[in-house]
Amino acid sequence: MLQSMSVPEEPFEQDGAGVPDGFQRLWSPHRMAYIKGENRAGTDGPEECPFCRMNLYPYNSGHLMVCPYRHVADYTDLDRPETAELADHTKLAMAALRAASGAQGFNIGMNMGGVAGAGIAAHLHQHVVPRWGGDTNFMPVVAHTKVLPQLLSDTRDLIAAAWPAGQASR
Repeated sequence: MLQSMSVPEEPFEQDGAGVPDGFQRLWSPHRMAYIKGENRAGTDGPEECPFCRMNLYPYNSGHLMVCPYRHVADYTDLDRPETAELADHTKLAMAALRAASGAQGFNIGMNMGGVAGAGIAAHLHQHVVPRWGGDTNFMPVVAHTKVLPQLLSDTRDLIAAAWPAGQASR
């Protein structure tokens, strides 16, 4: 769960932050890899697909993506078993996120094609984004920045521990 941070009334000295002012510093050095374009797909093939490796740039803490193993771009290219498996894993992801983080709701969806907002259009993927009451704050609205309050490895460990027993997560 997210915890609130107290904001001091007056500026204070912060090592390495420069001249004291009224701003808090949000250090998020792992985001520099995204800004520089590291690990982005160079081609449409699975050998360059970041989803075939890992979701490196989540929207929210706990943001999962459900991807078919087969490297296809369009939902209509899935066969019936693949479509069923995508739906089943979406349900498993929701159950694990509820158990791990107390998610109160979800944004679930696909962006099909670059013109629809798919950053990686070559490999179909469904977003499962957990939401909590009051989780929207000024950072994404004003600064176009999302604060992720937990290390990705810690989030992964919580979700893995909460994954429904007996269900493959591969």
